[in-house]
Amino acid sequence: MTMVTRELDSLVRREHPEPHSVLGAHPDGDGVVVRALRPAARAVTVRFDGGADGELELIHPGGVFEGRVAGVELPQHYTLEIDYGPDAQFTIEDPYAFTPTIGELDQHLIGEGRHEQLYDRLGAHIRDHQGSRGTAFAVWAPAARSVSVVGDFNLWDGRLHPMRSLGSTGIWELFVPDCLPGARYKYELLTADGELVLRADPYAQQAELPPKTASVVCQPEHQWSDADAKWLRRRSEQVPLGRPVSIYEVQLGSWRLNPLDGNRSLTYVELADELAAYVNDMGFTHVELLPVMAHPFSGSWGYQVTGYYAPTPNYGSPDDLREFVDRLHAHGIGVILDWVPAHFPRDEWALARFDGTALYEHADPRRGAHPDWGTLVFNYGRHEVRNFLISNALFWLREYHVDGIRVDAVASMLYLDYSRQAGEWIQNEFGGREDLDAVAFLKELNQVIHREEPGMISAAEESTAWPGVSRPTYLGGLGFGFKWNMGWMHDTLGYFRQDPIYRRYHHHELTFSLMYAFSENFILPLSHDEVVHGKGSLYSKMAGDRWQKLANLRSLYAYMWAHPGKKLLFMGGELAQEQEWGHERSLDWHLLERPENAGMQSLVRDLNRVYGAEPALWELDSDPSGFWWLEPNDADSNVVAFARSSADHERVLVFVANFSPVPRSGYRLGLPRSCRWREAINTDSTFYGGSDKGNLGAIEPEPIPWHGQSSSAKLTLPPLAAIWLVPDAD
Repeated sequence: MTMVTRELDSLVRREHPEPHSVLGAHPDGDGVVVRALRPAARAVTVRFDGGADGELELIHPGGVFEGRVAGVELPQHYTLEIDYGPDAQFTIEDPYAFTPTIGELDQHLIGEGRHEQLYDRLGAHIRDHQGSRGTAFAVWAPAARSVSVVGDFNLWDGRLHPMRSLGSTGIWELFVPDCLPGARYKYELLTADGELVLRADPYAQQAELPPKTASVVCQPEHQWSDADAKWLRRRSEQVPLGRPVSIYEVQLGSWRLNPLDGNRSLTYVELADELAAYVNDMGFTHVELLPVMAHPFSGSWGYQVTGYYAPTPNYGSPDDLREFVDRLHAHGIGVILDWVPAHFPRDEWALARFDGTALYEHADPRRGAHPDWGTLVFNYGRHEVRNFLISNALFWLREYHVDGIRVDAVASMLYLDYSRQAGEWIQNEFGGREDLDAVAFLKELNQVIHREEPGMISAAEESTAWPGVSRPTYLGGLGFGFKWNMGWMHDTLGYFRQDPIYRRYHHHELTFSLMYAFSENFILPLSHDEVVHGKGSLYSKMAGDRWQKLANLRSLYAYMWAHPGKKLLFMGGELAQEQEWGHERSLDWHLLERPENAGMQSLVRDLNRVYGAEPALWELDSDPSGFWWLEPNDADSNVVAFARSSADHERVLVFVANFSPVPRSGYRLGLPRSCRWREAINTDSTFYGGSDKGNLGAIEPEPIPWHGQSSSAKLTLPPLAAIWLVPDAD
């Protein structure tokens, strides 16, 4: 049964789509014929477990060996002894003795783009297969003429481990026995143009430390704790919309550096307890991490992802990140990941033109290239690409137990003309500017993740007026749980930049947000985007001298925490960080040596404490019945006041702010109840760095109708300050 020359030529040229049909052991009359591809070998011997063995002869100068062994019936386990000369003899199990590790059902679901555990089939996975332990490799590369897996285990020689094609699925597969965790690898592809290219694994679950770019065979060993199991059960029973959500946004590499070790970033494990304890003390409910997916360029802060299934190794191993999440859950802190399905970088070793064609991206640059970021745009119309991304979202929710995803740059996905001039974009089939493929993808994404992981948070960074971003898909929405309120952020920061003398002319920029506050389920973000690229810090945006800047910032935070919507603050905001954030240095923790900066931190802590304990501030965030204005129109005094209530209307809180530098005594304010009131928060307290003006005793309303309420009281409104009033339980 000598193989015809053209089959061998095709194999040696690395053009054979089914190397298993040539290599390995095959029945041959009363025995078997065994072939092996081992270029540069001096001799190859096959040894069957039943005792038979045989010498293989070189039958092709490209390194194909063949031998016939009589009296052997298949299936039977065997090994190959390969002699490369002195001190170079190896005994291996033959990779071409194994059946595919991807079954017919998997192939069917993959072909339809509906495999929700795609991450467990494609990529590199340690398996016990046909009695042997090794790694099952699988990659999607439909336009490749051939694919080989290369790595530490074969001296990066693409001739040794050609993979088999699984037909119309476009998947190439190979089981490599004795390839164990920690092995570095890539795929070597022969493109349709005859070019050999090296690519990292799109589904790799571990990546090499940059600037190296190989993928790493990963076998998770982390054992999740009982506390985390209880956390997940509770999460599945809760609806985030009706819960307090206060998010601390963190870039792990610059939160705090280790000064005893060259000012390096802390690891996942080092951060776990330290960050959890800090966030817990500050009263935040969640941590949101800037992208932790593998990215080679630290200056992208994780927004140019090359390894969607692998955490960045800059802070430790995949199991270290699991330990990080586990410990935060043990401290009662949820974890949200920033996720980037809008675009990916052009690095030639990653996703770009993966198999020599525009595979993950659009071929037409009018759809496939992002003009602002120099990156490539996913082809959401291709069901394999949608499957790649949806499976990826599920991967982080399931395999890392994270509590939600924040989807970056949604606006850039929704519009075909995003950042493009006339003639630089293509209309959709109806002549519009909407990217219908992206819309369908986002709807499918949210349907799947909310169905599979109830209680998780999905939030969209969407900066336009696209309708129904956080409305269910069955009502025509995109299906997100929340939308970032970029309009609130823009208008509010614009107001606080104004010198108080001019604020009367901008008063309704502050109140305008309530015109649409209940049109979506909003998160109010003061995020990293507001403190980078020359924008300065939040502190530097405030008007006035140093005292006024701090007072303005305190009143901004009190206004934000009282306004309808969940909360998000980027790290350093609670310190009144004065410098713009930089990813290569630590936050300025030394500022806490100043009483006024420590006071700002104390204010944020107290805002979170009262917020979490007061249902009036979060139960009806998306329901107008839980909000009413008391005074929206006092522009001349720079005063605004409103009330919030709980779902049962048993709890009520009044917010009043004086955004002028002039104290206002005897300011009459209508109150929604005639009971005695007290200050729950006063941002002018000396404890926070203020001047301690306010209403120190109980506030007794008078039966004087005011602001549409049946009773009212005269208050002292401190300068550039906000007050929270609650009924006095005593």
